[in-house]
Amino acid sequence: MKKLRISMFVLILLSVLLPFFSGNAQNETVYRIPLDDVVEKALFTFLAQSIDEAEENNADAIIIEMDTPGGVVDDAENIAELLEETSIDVIMYINNRALSAGAYLALYADQIYMSPNATMGAAAVIDQTGNAADEKARSAWAASMRNAAEYSGRNPEIALAMVDDSIELPQFGVEAGELLTLTSSEAIEAEYAEGIVNSLDEVLEAINLADAEVISVEESFLVKLARFITHPIVVPILLSIGSLGLVVELYSPGFGIPGFMGISALLLFFYGHMIVGLAGFEAVILFIIGLILLVAEIFLPFGISGILGGLAILGSLYLAGADVTQISISILIALAVAITGMVVIMKFFGKKLRMFNKIILSDSTSTEKGYVSSVERRELVGQLADTLTPLRPSGTIVIGDERLDAVSEGNFIDRNRKVIIRKVEGSRIVVRELKEEEM
Repeated sequence: MKKLRISMFVLILLSVLLPFFSGNAQNETVYRIPLDDVVEKALFTFLAQSIDEAEENNADAIIIEMDTPGGVVDDAENIAELLEETSIDVIMYINNRALSAGAYLALYADQIYMSPNATMGAAAVIDQTGNAADEKARSAWAASMRNAAEYSGRNPEIALAMVDDSIELPQFGVEAGELLTLTSSEAIEAEYAEGIVNSLDEVLEAINLADAEVISVEESFLVKLARFITHPIVVPILLSIGSLGLVVELYSPGFGIPGFMGISALLLFFYGHMIVGLAGFEAVILFIIGLILLVAEIFLPFGISGILGGLAILGSLYLAGADVTQISISILIALAVAITGMVVIMKFFGKKLRMFNKIILSDSTSTEKGYVSSVERRELVGQLADTLTPLRPSGTIVIGDERLDAVSEGNFIDRNRKVIIRKVEGSRIVVRELKEEEM
């Protein structure tokens, strides 16, 4: 009986302690997320998905391996909110560059580690044309950088020097007119980094997670494709291919390569913008309606269908676009390409395309086909005539029984006067009054 009681006590004790032992036996996990391209909307989508996955799996830390030249301010601020809201420690490992928006994002990490040759800073804000932004935009960005520094408990003056070239920091060799860019050793001195490391393993050692399981999150092919498609340089190219392809296809028989290329380019445009969360199905539906109205324009009069179709397509592009200015520039480029393509097609291939035969007058009334605008009476030159009416300087003359319109050489000629026909220019007959000695 005593042995049974001891066995029961051991079983109860093991049942109480087993969860603790099993909990301690679980491996620590760290999520490694690459940030090695331009900061834009597609990157925000990728980071949001990656951080959600790390939170669902109760990761112990997130290491963002950064190498970026910067990017879009609005998207950087949205990514900063992700880093600020997550309950998991975020470690920023700058293995090369953290410039502009990258420097801003680094300041929202709980710790920053840099490789020996890494740099951080140069965070001036520029506009869509690549020039320095206006005073209002620079002021707002400076405030964002200052808030980021204060959030991470770092010196805000250092962050402002990365934005404002009027701030001098002699200790870092920065004079007026220069933006601050910190090297790894200068970042340590400025307390903008916790350490200099040579690899991800050293980062793990520094944060006491050397034995943790590292789960590397990589962008899928579809996400990479979406990031490529939504790049500000690629968007106008896709729209140009789409518009030109559809223009060529509308004015050529059947359905061929131009139409396939045009539709494929536009589908890629909408696909990429839907993946990154910029476009919804409403933009695609509006675009399809616009295409239907444009095709209907071929069969309907008055042009109303074509105008509505064009407006619908423009509206769908603006709904899908990331920025009004950027999409406007892309649309203007696409329109220029389409108009140029139409002119080339009409000039060199218009007679061969069936649709142009309906909208362009291809027949001509040439002299070779027997058409003449007027008969030139060159045989009248040198003949005599009588003025039926005064010529002031135009009037009517008579040759035999034939009446003709004529003009004098400039002077007034009364009626019932003898004139000689000097020249005939098309339907214009020029006469001169005869002097008495010439009669």
